[in-house]
Amino acid sequence: MYLSHYKDIKDFLDEKYQKYNCPEYIDTDPIQIPHLFSKQENIEISAFLTATIAWGQRKTIINNSKHLINFMDNNPYDFIINAKNKDFKRFGNFKHRTFNGEDCIYFLFSLQNIYKKYGGLKKIFEDNVIKTNNVKNAIIFFRKIFFELPYPQRTQKHIADITKNSSAKRINMFLRWMVRKDDFGVDFGIWNKIPSSLLFIPLDVHCGRIARKLNLLSRKQNDWKAVEELTDVLKQLDIKDPVKYDFALFGLGVFENF
Repeated sequence: MYLSHYKDIKDFLDEKYQKYNCPEYIDTDPIQIPHLFSKQENIEISAFLTATIAWGQRKTIINNSKHLINFMDNNPYDFIINAKNKDFKRFGNFKHRTFNGEDCIYFLFSLQNIYKKYGGLKKIFEDNVIKTNNVKNAIIFFRKIFFELPYPQRTQKHIADITKNSSAKRINMFLRWMVRKDDFGVDFGIWNKIPSSLLFIPLDVHCGRIARKLNLLSRKQNDWKAVEELTDVLKQLDIKDPVKYDFALFGLGVFENF
């Protein structure tokens, strides 16, 4: 298919992207949590944890993310670097849907390992993308690093496994937040060694439904094959920044019930 095939769709989605990629969007979205911070490490740690629990009602996601940040004394990086085993116990009763205290404590242990041993989330992803020129490979590699410590079996489900065809919606959303630069201050663009052109669309039920209605996606399941199919189509609309259309598809699905 060629760009001309999608000319009308591109104009429509560009208009919706401009509408929803705005500062007002932040006030209703979980991305408001990392926007509480200015230090890079605080932004990326709070963003990663917020993205991890970003399913269900948005108000609940935001409230529970705030609880997590409060438990970390509103300084995620300092907490992660300096926390002792006893400090992690305060997260034992945390719960967001199927993500519970046991999962949360492992996530914090793993993040501590990542920052102390590997130099942080940014370094792991950027180094792998520089090496392979492929964000998919970086996500697969990151999952291996994340679970290199002894982990509860149940916690595996909270980091997507692309090798098993998971859509990896939450990790792709996290990467969009960290990598994309825009003129409106929604996404952060603080991981500047990964080009936006390599990102994949964060595919959820809203995004998938709208994409199918607009004939941008033929695959019925919201899995990794669908992510690749839709991202390839969106690259024909904007080769440098295909995932900017996440704003348009999500906005049409959530705010306009298109």
